[in-house]
Amino acid sequence: MIVGVILAGGRASRMGGGDKALLRLGGRPLVARVAERLRPQVEAVLLNANGDPGRFAGLGFEVVADTVPDLPGPLAGVLAGMERAAAMGAAAIVTAPCDAPFLPRDLCTRLAGAGPFVLAAGGDGRRHPTFGLWPVDLRVPLRAGIAAGARRVGAWMAEHGAVVARFDDEDAFFNVNEPGDLVAAEARVARLG
Repeated sequence: MIVGVILAGGRASRMGGGDKALLRLGGRPLVARVAERLRPQVEAVLLNANGDPGRFAGLGFEVVADTVPDLPGPLAGVLAGMERAAAMGAAAIVTAPCDAPFLPRDLCTRLAGAGPFVLAAGGDGRRHPTFGLWPVDLRVPLRAGIAAGARRVGAWMAEHGAVVARFDDEDAFFNVNEPGDLVAAEARVARLG
């Protein structure tokens, strides 16, 4: 079993703070658009978010908070997702950030076809490590790595043998990081219908 984990535990500082996952894109929360693409690919979807989980009520997610203190970044969200997925009996998780509304509809299949521990890259070779397939057996070394100061997702993955799956559509990994990105995403949604 593979569980999807949407990473929404960040501070959204480039967006001026707040819940990036709940920003509206085409009248719907960003996280709902991510889930729409991820849900058909996995057996269950978790949302990694910190703070009051009630703000996501009605979206149909189980919310899992970081299990390590001080908001150390996306690796903590991956760890929280791994720990919950392991308790559910899953062998692996597929991660995606909450601000990537155009993620590939075949993300899970393509990652799983490349190996047991995989990160995505666009057609230009640029790596997107928050889009990854993670065996839940890595949760113990990941917890130790975070405790030792690991913060960079791609660096930790490389150190532990992750391989790269290349995707041709670079737009699939488009992130809404700042207000101008949201405008661009709105234009794309309007164009695609």
